[in-house]
Amino acid sequence: MVAYQNDAVVSKTILKKDTGTVTLFAFDEGQGLSEHTAPFDAMVQVLDGEVEITVSGKPYHLKQGEIIIMPANQPHALKGVKKFKMMLTMIKS
Repeated sequence: MVAYQNDAVVSKTILKKDTGTVTLFAFDEGQGLSEHTAPFDAMVQVLDGEVEITVSGKPYHLKQGEIIIMPANQPHALKGVKKFKMMLTMIKS
């Protein structure tokens, strides 16, 4: 549902409710999201490729099929080790 694009991050929201969202992302190699926080817990499931996700200063190397929870209000960042796709589930309640 999302395709890789050179030097880009592509996203598509597939579910948006008051209680949360589900969004698909495709990141080209080396692309990422700079450190930020979110007011809600978020779950990332890696669908393809490899990513380094840093949560509160601790790096995690994830590959296809792996999942991580990013706690609310904790700084986190993502960077593609290889190009990767992920599903982000934001849990608002």
